[in-house]
Amino acid sequence: MIQRTSYLNELISWKDQDIIKVIRRCGKSTLLKQYQDHLKGLGIHESQIISINFEDLQFEQLLEYHALYSYILSNIIPDQKMYIFLDEVQKVKEFEKAVDSLYIQENIDIYITSSHECLLSKLFYGRAIEISMLPLSFKEVYQKGTNQDEAFIQYLKYGDFPYLSHILLNEEKANTYIEGIYNTVIVKDIEEREARKQKDPNKRNINNLFLLTTIAKYLASTIGSIISIKNVTGYITSTGRKVSPNTVDHYMQALKESFIFYPVERFDIAGKKIIKS
Repeated sequence: MIQRTSYLNELISWKDQDIIKVIRRCGKSTLLKQYQDHLKGLGIHESQIISINFEDLQFEQLLEYHALYSYILSNIIPDQKMYIFLDEVQKVKEFEKAVDSLYIQENIDIYITSSHECLLSKLFYGRAIEISMLPLSFKEVYQKGTNQDEAFIQYLKYGDFPYLSHILLNEEKANTYIEGIYNTVIVKDIEEREARKQKDPNKRNINNLFLLTTIAKYLASTIGSIISIKNVTGYITSTGRKVSPNTVDHYMQALKESFIFYPVERFDIAGKKIIKS
């Protein structure tokens, strides 16, 4: 397990402060495990830690906010500081109601994670801080004693997922693994957007996997170039498919919310401001 030192130190700095800690993006579950180990090293007893991963089938009965709240309350030790970890909390319908009720309890430190952009900070505005994690840096993945130049070329070619370090000698396996990650993220995003659409009628139905993949491939081929909804729509139309700019906009938002792509806004260096047009 690779130690995410900078993120761990940031999380430690917020320990026991009366605020909800929101952790997003890559490596969040590993960070929670490392932080829990840190707490135990400080003398925090395991019974004071309630950790729930909502992707684990054993917690399926807690995917309803009343059940989740009751479960946590039943495991709280009176007069003891409790540390609550809710991993992939967006899978719980109306989870914010349970978190809000826990927040007003005494002696509870709350940590929640989400793998996509589901407005957690807005739900808990003024009561939460957000730690947005990035995949592993080259400094984190580089193994001392190996050829640094070759390692950097592999890093640029294959990316920064921890498991890749075990299979990089097999290019076919590495490519299969990366493709599997991409497909998993795409499928998960479609499923979770479907669930969110039931709560938010403004969320467009993301149900065309071919269109989503086409847009993703086009964006990947134009990294570093100026992109707009108009030129993405134009490209898709040129392939013989009819699609509206609104649909393209929603699908691009889905890719952004899944953290597959990170938009970079244009910046006016002289004016020291972001160009809005």
